[in-house]
Amino acid sequence: MTSGLARISSLPTRDAHDDTDVVASMRGIGKRYADLDALTDVSFDVCRDKIYGLLGRNGAGKTTIMSILTGQAIQTTGEATVFGSAPFENAGVLRSVCFVKESQTYPDDLCVGHVVTAAGHLMERWDQDFADQLLDDFQLPRRRKVKKLSRGMRSALGVTIGLASRAPLTLFDEPYLGLDAVARHLFYDRLLADYAEHPRTVVLSTHLIDEVANLLEHVLVVDRGRIVVDADADALRQRAVIVTGPTAAVDAFAAKGIVLHRESLGSHTRATVHTAGADDLDRGRLIDAGGTIEPASLQEFVIRTTTAAPTHSVSTHTEPTS
Repeated sequence: MTSGLARISSLPTRDAHDDTDVVASMRGIGKRYADLDALTDVSFDVCRDKIYGLLGRNGAGKTTIMSILTGQAIQTTGEATVFGSAPFENAGVLRSVCFVKESQTYPDDLCVGHVVTAAGHLMERWDQDFADQLLDDFQLPRRRKVKKLSRGMRSALGVTIGLASRAPLTLFDEPYLGLDAVARHLFYDRLLADYAEHPRTVVLSTHLIDEVANLLEHVLVVDRGRIVVDADADALRQRAVIVTGPTAAVDAFAAKGIVLHRESLGSHTRATVHTAGADDLDRGRLIDAGGTIEPASLQEFVIRTTTAAPTHSVSTHTEPTS
């Protein structure tokens, strides 16, 4: 049986992507603040026209990654590129990038309409008609000053700007936390519908994993400043399972995978497993022995991955060969 300490490398690989598909990349990125290593040896690619989930616990390094990609911070070591160039202090690159975060600030004395107009002047692909529709959808009063907006209204203003920007690379760092459940689902609906008509690369950072799971095409999980999962979302859905049954049967099934979490009560065991090498025959043996197997939710997988151990990783892609 392989524990969560092992490097997970046995998911089916997909073909290495063409370099022309890469919108943003990090190679060996480190970021140090005083005596804190916020990021360590972070490497990944973000490809064209996909929705990514950047997931992890508070303080894991998600915001730091987004800040480097959007030119709001510079790495200590390594190389970051966006559209082939370093993003820091690069106005040409940043005109094609929109970054909306939960702590987004706007001039207090501006009204909603003026903020939206100003955003439109900064973004090359801005769609004012879509912005107006979103203001109506979220019931945002155009003449109200920013300083008089509730937290929910500020969040709605942020996601309106992010969606209407139609930026080729759009990053949302939990700006929708201030929205109620109805407004959040409105955001998800508008994002999916507009993405279908106007594909672009979207990166969502969120704690509300179950809410966004069906939106995501690729998953990046950050833990303690390192990328521990870089995987196709469908592959994770197929491979992450919860196995329950007699301990011997569960352990036999899990022997071909990675055990992310395991708990036993008497002669029975429940385990969250990344089923790297298990096949239909292994599943049949488990069921014949009185065991059960069910898909693990993405949230369950992320929780177990980020609490199991500090050094394992999941990848479903290969590095391009030179």
